[in-house]
Amino acid sequence: MHREIEWIERIIPDVIDTISERYAILKDIAASGPIGRRSLAQALGVSERVLRTEADFLKQQELITATKAGMVLTDKGKEVIQGLSSFIDQFLDLKQLELRLSQKLGITNCLVVAGDSDLQPEVIAEMGKLVTNTLKTLLPHGLNIIAAMGGTTMAQIASCLTPEIGKERELLFVPARGGLGERIDIQANNVCARMALCTGGKSRSLYVPEQVSESTYRPLLKEPAVQEVVTLIKKSNAVIHSIGTAKHMADRRAMPKEIVSLLDRGHAVGEAFGYFFDEAGQVVYKIPRIGIQLEDLASMKCVVAVAGGHSKAKAIVAYMKHAPKQTCLITDEGAAKAILKE
Repeated sequence: MHREIEWIERIIPDVIDTISERYAILKDIAASGPIGRRSLAQALGVSERVLRTEADFLKQQELITATKAGMVLTDKGKEVIQGLSSFIDQFLDLKQLELRLSQKLGITNCLVVAGDSDLQPEVIAEMGKLVTNTLKTLLPHGLNIIAAMGGTTMAQIASCLTPEIGKERELLFVPARGGLGERIDIQANNVCARMALCTGGKSRSLYVPEQVSESTYRPLLKEPAVQEVVTLIKKSNAVIHSIGTAKHMADRRAMPKEIVSLLDRGHAVGEAFGYFFDEAGQVVYKIPRIGIQLEDLASMKCVVAVAGGHSKAKAIVAYMKHAPKQTCLITDEGAAKAILKE
């Protein structure tokens, strides 16, 4: 829905505000009519002058009519209300959810799609469309180095990106972290390759495991091939990542039993960038790793987090205590409503 609204507003700026205002007038008349202009203006919180202008327009469109007792809907007006109610109510509900969610999480922008991806897998494709729109809006023209995480959500999002993002831009996708050791199709290297293919960009791979000992981690950084990609990662001006539940991420990585026990004792609920968090956002465990660290996000103008489904509510809240203010969270109703219930 966001994409369609964006197209409409390009043709007619402020069209949604106008539709919302006139729809509110029709809805109040439907509920309270016949109603006088002064009473309706007070109910809507607008001046009588503004209401008069809008009411005159609605009369011209034969949607309302004036009687001695006040304004009422015509048959045509009732038809319009019935036809638009589902669309407008859903749109306004989503806009309200987005506002409340961004305020609760303390970030600049939240975009919410209808549905719950835990119950409706097709909802992820809708989130993918919003990722495309967001990147088109936030990425500057010219060279962009975009760091991307791996995972099941990111693998699906990658396939939703379009060549529109690459218009007047040179895109280079790099893995935000080493990811060997998990399913090939969801490794960060493959996610980056898919993003490059779908957008007409290029990608680079980082062939190192994510979970390595400290004694292995340090020497790897000295390898020329690793150094080259790590340097590109450090130069990235954008990042796209998901947020996972702690248990799922530990299982996916086949983490040792002693680490899983540590996560359990620490009541870890979420994970992002190799950091595991409890509900208060405290770091319970951090995987020694090559790639982007949480502190690297502060300098990036484009930070896009994608996570949906009611099951990820606690994980999202925990991570957002560390997310930079400029983060754009793309999620769904299932997660949004669960977060706001907390």
